[in-house]
Amino acid sequence: MHSKQTALVLLSGGLDSSVLLHHVHQSNNYDSIQALGYNYGQRHLRELDCAQAQVDMLPHGRLKIVDISFMGGLLAEGTSLVSEGAEVPDLDSLSEDDLSQPPTYVPNRNMMLLSIAAAYAEAEGIRDIYYGAQAHDEYGYWDCTEEFLTRINAVLSLNRKDAITVHAPFVGMKKNELVSRGVELGVNFARTWSCYRGGENPCETCPTCVERSNAFRDAGESDPLLKV
Repeated sequence: MHSKQTALVLLSGGLDSSVLLHHVHQSNNYDSIQALGYNYGQRHLRELDCAQAQVDMLPHGRLKIVDISFMGGLLAEGTSLVSEGAEVPDLDSLSEDDLSQPPTYVPNRNMMLLSIAAAYAEAEGIRDIYYGAQAHDEYGYWDCTEEFLTRINAVLSLNRKDAITVHAPFVGMKKNELVSRGVELGVNFARTWSCYRGGENPCETCPTCVERSNAFRDAGESDPLLKV
């Protein structure tokens, strides 16, 4: 068990990272939790309001928002997830090839965000970073795999003095399992956001909306963001 330490959690305000935040808070012996959220030019920037709401539920939580919004313009040709990119597709419009790495994938996003987090953690004397990688049901991202986790930790272990460890406790879990875990932890799913289109209400057809809907269904739970 960890003792008398701070954990750093990458927190988008989405379902996975919100469950992760409360999982780390309730399952580990950390004195405090710090969270990092990122503005990287995403369409669904409203998710960061949810990130703040989740941190506000913790007795010793703190959220730092890192502005790297310039990445939106830099990566616009490679992803539909940023506001300057192509339109977000419906899941059912994607081909079999697309599902292995869909247009909503952001080039090297997790490596980029984890690198920034590792630098911040080292400066703050934090040794444990958590991020919400999980086994996607409908499509896949290479930077949410056990192999990616193993290799990025191998790189970080090269630090001769202050090695940082990245943890992804949900990396082998499906999203419906995360919903069930979140219910156990008392996560307020009404203060999470998933829809990539970032409108007033979930579109219910983009890849993450479909995955979220299926997850709640398979977990036998109702999504509070959807009108009955």
